[in-house]
Amino acid sequence: MSKKLTKFQIILDRGALLYLPGQVLSGRVLLETQADTAVLGLHFHVLGECTVHVPKGRRDKSYDKENYIDFRMKLLDDFDNKPILLSPGIHCFPFKLGLPVSLPSTFLGRHGWVQYYCKTSLQETSGITHKNQQVFIVLNPIDLNLEVPIMSSPLEANVEHRVGVGYIGGTVRCNVGLDKRAYVPGESILLTGEVHNRTNVTVKLLKYALIETVKYFVHGKLVHQERRELDAVVRDKIKSGGRDVMQNGHLTVPPLPPTNLLGCHLIKVQYSVCVLIEPNLMERQEAIRIPITLGTYPFRRDDENLQEWVDNYVQYPAALPVSRGTPFEVLH
Repeated sequence: MSKKLTKFQIILDRGALLYLPGQVLSGRVLLETQADTAVLGLHFHVLGECTVHVPKGRRDKSYDKENYIDFRMKLLDDFDNKPILLSPGIHCFPFKLGLPVSLPSTFLGRHGWVQYYCKTSLQETSGITHKNQQVFIVLNPIDLNLEVPIMSSPLEANVEHRVGVGYIGGTVRCNVGLDKRAYVPGESILLTGEVHNRTNVTVKLLKYALIETVKYFVHGKLVHQERRELDAVVRDKIKSGGRDVMQNGHLTVPPLPPTNLLGCHLIKVQYSVCVLIEPNLMERQEAIRIPITLGTYPFRRDDENLQEWVDNYVQYPAALPVSRGTPFEVLH
């Protein structure tokens, strides 16, 4: 920043920087100069895009990109190519833009991301160009009350796995129950489970886990997927012929974008409750996957009127995660 220009900021009217599709993005670009400053223009750019970048070998990479917003305007224009003189002091340039209604939620993954930001540039006649940018967050909400009614009903899954061969072989029978099929961040997934070990070896690992699966697409083809464990309940080992019964297990749903990133064609996000079973002497885990939906607005109780529900539950999160931990591959 030059000695003449002491402040150059983008200030959004929403302090939380969180917007829903269709809302108005407004704010101002703030300049402060200490002396007369001749400039050629002040440019403003709002950009929303998804980028997928997956390495495939040492040199080759799979790459794709799609844009959701690409809005440009001049907040200060040099008419007739004549310089504009900014006097010493503070200068404020407001902007306002209606966001498209189909924007996908902000998302950051290892190999792809959906991001939104404002950019601005100020060019002095001396040739110096000042640049700045401000990220903002978009949340495309899912109202669970608008989903099919069965999503609020309990779910029970019964699976029997054949594991091993010969003397150590046998079956592991698993019954899993969920209190419903869709949740919002901050809620707990209530679990019941019963696992019967009918093999001749000990089940050395039994774990109930909430898993996030991220799929990356390039030119319509799936090029990579990663899985991350979000929460887990680990149970004791089960000896041959033994049984494990869990009555009141729970998994907590952390702040996360809704299922599937509606409006994005390059990244899909899915969530599931998985039961991971690893018998002794086996090289791999057996997994039972139960897909769930992650939304934004929770189910409304029958005895709860609309205004109470809005007052108590319809609160947008202050932010979505802006960084992600290293994915933990737990399924085969």
